[in-house]
Amino acid sequence: MEGLINIFVRSVFIDNMVFAYFLGMCSYLAVSKTVSTANGLGIAVVFVLGITVPVNYLIENYFLSAGAMAWIGSGFETVDLSFLSFIMFIAVIASMVQLVEMTVEKFAPALYSSLGIFLPLIAVNCAILGGSLFMQEREYANIAEAASFGLGSGAGFYLAIVGIAAIREKIRYSNVPGPLRGLGITFIVTGLMGIAFMSFMGISL
Repeated sequence: MEGLINIFVRSVFIDNMVFAYFLGMCSYLAVSKTVSTANGLGIAVVFVLGITVPVNYLIENYFLSAGAMAWIGSGFETVDLSFLSFIMFIAVIASMVQLVEMTVEKFAPALYSSLGIFLPLIAVNCAILGGSLFMQEREYANIAEAASFGLGSGAGFYLAIVGIAAIREKIRYSNVPGPLRGLGITFIVTGLMGIAFMSFMGISL
């Protein structure tokens, strides 16, 4: 249990998708104008990462990696389908995003309209695919660790996008120099938040 908590905390603060790797910046910048839309997209990303990372872990370890299909029979011990990893990962992600899109459209049409094109674009969000690729690279021991990493990565993205959205709402009432208004000051604040999150790298887990 302690190991799962460590993975979760590390993926939220130390290996934050936005501030450590700068993944998913397109939706992070575009949908963070208000806290309400940022909150909706953040929850959607948590759900998609929380589902796709463990599902892709199972696909990777039981079907794609070299010798993964030995459980089927002796004739499958040498089968290596690792070259299909990208395609399978993206297929799982696209399926989950489609499910989220239909759910949001049905139960929260106002949020669906405010998110616009960026809700279906979660399917090609590099933070989502990055979660599965990091899971593959780090070779987690079991599905619980993969799920903890996925949920932590989603929570980290949620924290980042809601945080910058709250700051952007306050900045509207600040005396920001003309050339820096809009994305200019947002990039500067994002860099400062990234530096702040670097302080978590000193935590030993």
